[in-house]
Amino acid sequence: MRSSHGLDRLGTSFDDDRLVARAGLLLPATLAAHLGLRELVDEQLDLGSAPGRANAGDKFLTLVMSALAGGDCIDDANALRAGGTGRVLGCTLKAASTLGTFLRSFRWGHVRQLDAVSRQLLARAWAAGAGPGAAPFTIDLDSTICETYGLQKEGALHHGYTGARGYHPLLAVAAGTGDVLMARLRGGNANTARGAAHFLTETIGRVRQAGAQGALTVRADSGFYAHAVVAVCRRLDVRFSITVRLQPNLRGLIEAIPEADWAAIPYWMEGGADVAETTSTPFADGKDAVPVRLIVRRTKPTPGSQLALFATYQYHAFITDREGATLALEADHRHHAEIENAIRDLKYGVGLNHLPSGKFAANGAWLAVQVIAHNLARWTARLGLGEGIVTTKTLRRRLFSLPGRLTRSARRVTLHLPARWPWAVNFTAALATLRAIPRLT
Repeated sequence: MRSSHGLDRLGTSFDDDRLVARAGLLLPATLAAHLGLRELVDEQLDLGSAPGRANAGDKFLTLVMSALAGGDCIDDANALRAGGTGRVLGCTLKAASTLGTFLRSFRWGHVRQLDAVSRQLLARAWAAGAGPGAAPFTIDLDSTICETYGLQKEGALHHGYTGARGYHPLLAVAAGTGDVLMARLRGGNANTARGAAHFLTETIGRVRQAGAQGALTVRADSGFYAHAVVAVCRRLDVRFSITVRLQPNLRGLIEAIPEADWAAIPYWMEGGADVAETTSTPFADGKDAVPVRLIVRRTKPTPGSQLALFATYQYHAFITDREGATLALEADHRHHAEIENAIRDLKYGVGLNHLPSGKFAANGAWLAVQVIAHNLARWTARLGLGEGIVTTKTLRRRLFSLPGRLTRSARRVTLHLPARWPWAVNFTAALATLRAIPRLT
């Protein structure tokens, strides 16, 4: 029997400059290089005379790679400076103290410059094969609370509905792929729909510019049930599917639907859910008010619950101007919930769950970093692996966290990776595919 005391005799020494702790980051770093991310940042971001103005592209790329490596605070970027890791990332890695100065140099106008970076990066990735082309395309609109605990963070106020202290960013996500099309940081006390109409207008323009040629649809929950949001969709010829707030007049309209019009749908409880349709005129006091379809799902309360004592049904309704069968549209609208998977990946796959600075604009820049890191992971899977949605944590465990060792022979540098790695074939194929993308620098 082998003694466990052998581990006590194992020596350790941090002395090898050839070792690469996160060698698998070569994949997203290659994609970033071929899409010209560092050059885009240098071209679009001008911090003026701020202390962190120099080498903006290298600093930004360091933060992105740190996020893909699992870093959720600024100090975690120092892990990339160990051994020979910097030689596989395509940038000059910066120290955490330098990155902190860089982020604190941002003002809100500089954050908007990063919007231009993400817009052009999206167009380049879609042109490389990650986009929808002429297929129908759905934009999921939502917001999320990013909790904070420090009392000195600018804009981190208690949200009126949840009571949580933090920020309340807006997010637009591509249905089916999880690409974050656009993101904007807001104060924690912002109403869900605040700024949503302008945000949606910019998002629609962005996806059209990026190459989405097919019919567009916007899906949203009741927080975005607002006249301004619907008006944007109509003005830009975009279909909408938006959950309504069940005000008394709408509840009366729903309860007036004849029983014969309700059609059963699959549900965990036999006979527990039905769908029907009627017509409603949302925002009837507006000059542009027109009738639209009101599609309703009703569910029976769980037997034995308190709700079962007071209600026969729960209703979930949405307005839409789309064509199609009622059952198909209702099922499609429920898929809006998939945006929560993208939000979870932003928070726990990269570093959005922690906004590190006391400066509002610095945290806005941090949000931009996380969005681009998230998208690079999604595009690495889609373009490199030929797969659909793969979470960042899965990519990190299987590919990004590969250890490696650099050697030089005959003027050629080789990155040695572990023998018998279960996903070695995937890694090799993805690297070859990403290297074949034309460089856009």
